[in-house]
Amino acid sequence: MNLFKKGMTLLLVVVIVISNATAQKTLKKIIKNGELRVGLTADQPPFSMKNKSGKIIGYEVDMAELLAQSMGVKLQLVQLPFNGLIEALDGGKVDIVMSGMTITPERNLKVAFVGPYMVSGKSILTKSNVLAQTQSTKQLNEGSRISVAVLEGSTSQSFVETFLDNVEVTKVDNYDEGINLVRKDLVNALIADYPFCVISAMKYRSEGMVALDQPITIEPIGAAIPKNDPLFLNLVQNYMNSLELAEVFDVLSAKWLEDGMWMLEVE
Repeated sequence: MNLFKKGMTLLLVVVIVISNATAQKTLKKIIKNGELRVGLTADQPPFSMKNKSGKIIGYEVDMAELLAQSMGVKLQLVQLPFNGLIEALDGGKVDIVMSGMTITPERNLKVAFVGPYMVSGKSILTKSNVLAQTQSTKQLNEGSRISVAVLEGSTSQSFVETFLDNVEVTKVDNYDEGINLVRKDLVNALIADYPFCVISAMKYRSEGMVALDQPITIEPIGAAIPKNDPLFLNLVQNYMNSLELAEVFDVLSAKWLEDGMWMLEVE
């Protein structure tokens, strides 16, 4: 074997060793520390939000608790702005992101995804009965110019910028800010994920809030995982598959998307 081939072989061995050392970094850290750190916004009902006592509750919080229990570790919820979640995951500040995150090709270039565990889509939260009858982007583009709020860094922002050309856009840092803009009539609507809009319309029904009956897009929601840890990805996917087989997702959907009793716990 010549010197070049020996050098290439040695380089390949080094790459394999480094890859194996880093490929299990997240899972090893979770097992060593006995803790699963889950990143979320805590302001995306019904996915995650704070109750009156300040405790974070929600669909994905229940999922995270089940996942931590299955792994035999403690759960630590890490509240972050939505547009900082992937950066936190990439930087090792959290082990997994569960925050109503749509699986997109652009995000999949940065992180891996487990799921989907829910199918959502874009919807509208508004006080306008006319806007609440929207069934397509064509209707929005052909109607009168409107003002909308979107969560910065979300697929809702991308959706508006890509498909709507007859709107004035206000970017917000969190959903509470967006809802307040609608409540104060500072924008005509908030464009967000369908479950969030439906729940928010129920919560603020007395103020005339309404949402679409059906989403105008179809989007898969999943959990974001570090891209360099295939064993952790495999483990989480297996647990998710088990939850689905046990019909846990149906129970969670009934609790957080249909019942609505939990809204008595939040402000």
